[in-house]
Amino acid sequence: MRLLWVTENYPPSPGGMANSCDRIVHGLQQAGVAVDVVHLTRRDLAPRGAGVRTVPLGDDPEHALRQFWTTLAPGADRYTHVVAFGGTYPLLSAPVYAAWAGLPLITLLRGNDFDTGMFSLRRQPVVLEALRASAAVCVVAASTAPLVAALAPSTPVTWVANGIDTTEWQVLPSERQKAAAWRAEHVAPGRRTLGMIGQLKNKKGVRLLLEAVVAGGHASRFHIVLAGELEPGLDEWLAGHPSLAYTALPFQDRYQLLGVYAACDLVALPSFYDGLPNVALEAAALGIPILASDAGGLADLVDDTIGFRFPAGDPHACRAAVHRAALADDDQLAALGAAGAARVRERFGVASETDGYLTVLAATR
Repeated sequence: MRLLWVTENYPPSPGGMANSCDRIVHGLQQAGVAVDVVHLTRRDLAPRGAGVRTVPLGDDPEHALRQFWTTLAPGADRYTHVVAFGGTYPLLSAPVYAAWAGLPLITLLRGNDFDTGMFSLRRQPVVLEALRASAAVCVVAASTAPLVAALAPSTPVTWVANGIDTTEWQVLPSERQKAAAWRAEHVAPGRRTLGMIGQLKNKKGVRLLLEAVVAGGHASRFHIVLAGELEPGLDEWLAGHPSLAYTALPFQDRYQLLGVYAACDLVALPSFYDGLPNVALEAAALGIPILASDAGGLADLVDDTIGFRFPAGDPHACRAAVHRAALADDDQLAALGAAGAARVRERFGVASETDGYLTVLAATR
């Protein structure tokens, strides 16, 4: 098989989706699938390596996408599939390339493409057309599959969960030492650190969780670590709640975050809606208990065996989950963390992720 892989999210672009794209492509290549990545971008980026072509969209993306077909068309018959991964322009262009080349389209639907795309005047027609033109759609959350099927009933939908390579995702002793030193300097004795990591935008439920901590009377039990880009207005909210101790850290590269994870007793993902965030897998793989909603793929990963789960968007249930986490002793947290690490190894490895995509590719070849 040889794939024409169209994406807006690929290294050196930052963020979890770029990491996921790189991981999936690498897994398929390791399994013997040839993958030619077409990286559509508005940034001034150099190609990452062999098999990667950067297509600058510039101020005229329509021209850039049409011009790319001119260069692609003479060799399009060497491909077996066209794959669209994340972002509006891949979902717009990949169905056209697939139709013109006479190839099956595989759409790897990510959280934002669908969750907010369905309610965007601009993006909804693009997403719907891509779903209905696809030979198969892959989703990262089991609960998303019936939603997609309701809108594109003739398109097969397959759940393929995100994976993580636990052999290379480990905290070094030096990082643990730095994390311990940071805690000694910044965290009051007796407080637990509760981390929220990534692009902390509105859908992530940051304020929902912080309000639950304050309203539940547990502000004195926690030190909040906010590592990433904060949603608008959160700075003002934090300034108005001086009882809540917190540290805000800038957005960091994935491996730089290992030191942040090492400083956390729990990691929170109180999302209103979501796919399966890499943060959830990364925290669980390191043995950190998770306090999370049941949004999207979080429900596939998190339950009370590995953390503290509550129904998405329910402030009372969120407060109850925070209360349970606040009262858990060290042994309970250690047991939850160990169970989470075991679950990730058993159910959310890269090999399982790759096998899922290989099955879909073989069925649509």
